[in-house]
Amino acid sequence: MLSQTLNRASRSTRARRAVESFPVTRKVVDRFVPGETTADAVEASAALIATGRSVTIDVLGEDVLDIGGARATRDAYRALLVALAEAGCADGADVSLKLSALGQALPDGTTIATDHAAEICDAAAGLGCTVTLDMEDHTTVDSTLAIGAELRASYPWIGNVLQTNLRRTPGDIAALDGTGARIRLVKGAYREPATVALLRKDDVDRAYEAAIDALMTSDCYPMIATHDPAMLDRAIEKAVAAGRGDDRWEAQMLYGVRPDLEQRMVDGGHRMRVYLPFGTDWYGYFMRRLAERPANVAFFLRALAHR
Repeated sequence: MLSQTLNRASRSTRARRAVESFPVTRKVVDRFVPGETTADAVEASAALIATGRSVTIDVLGEDVLDIGGARATRDAYRALLVALAEAGCADGADVSLKLSALGQALPDGTTIATDHAAEICDAAAGLGCTVTLDMEDHTTVDSTLAIGAELRASYPWIGNVLQTNLRRTPGDIAALDGTGARIRLVKGAYREPATVALLRKDDVDRAYEAAIDALMTSDCYPMIATHDPAMLDRAIEKAVAAGRGDDRWEAQMLYGVRPDLEQRMVDGGHRMRVYLPFGTDWYGYFMRRLAERPANVAFFLRALAHR
């Protein structure tokens, strides 16, 4: 119930004004969002890379409804890639794109978002970076996977995200087997109807386990995005069973959520990538982080209690 309430609040203008009005909010947000500027993102990236982690960087923003905003997002990513290169942090880095921020919802949005994503891919390709297309709510899945397939013809390293709370995901994994695609596996952070999504945590967990198993035996490159130690242990076990070396899959975690678990993976010799978001449009991202993990809510409430 709490998760559903917070997911609704992530799209509420009234709730956004209330949360942003708390003086302590910015301090709490800093735990999950290292800053608002490109320089902040590059500084945080350099610090993570120095510890043996790699990064995927998200310029925060979604649901852009004008072409100017979509172009601004494209330009922000291109500027980020240049800044990463200048700091010596580009090689091996990844950027995560929300297609709704690149114009996906506009008239002729598929073409607009594909063109903008391709321009970002062009910039990334020359710097040794990769690109991953984030997944949003269930209404965008077909479009996002189709754009990923189109871009993959020119950029074989383009990644897609699959959400195991969606009932369709086993079929999507089967369809992607044979493409060699980079696939980030998440449980899903959007409020979805029962007709298309699993709503019980236990069911989503079982679906995640099955998806790990399927990806490890596919020819895809699995990116296991979880903060659950049991799921990571399963991924390690299934990778070994499939004869998949540590260079053929990776773990991913959100910035600021489980640095201790990140370190455990690094110490174990596994690839560890941190999802690092930045920007002024942090509200929706922040609320979904609260919805995903009760401990995050407790952290926020404790901060409010001591303001």
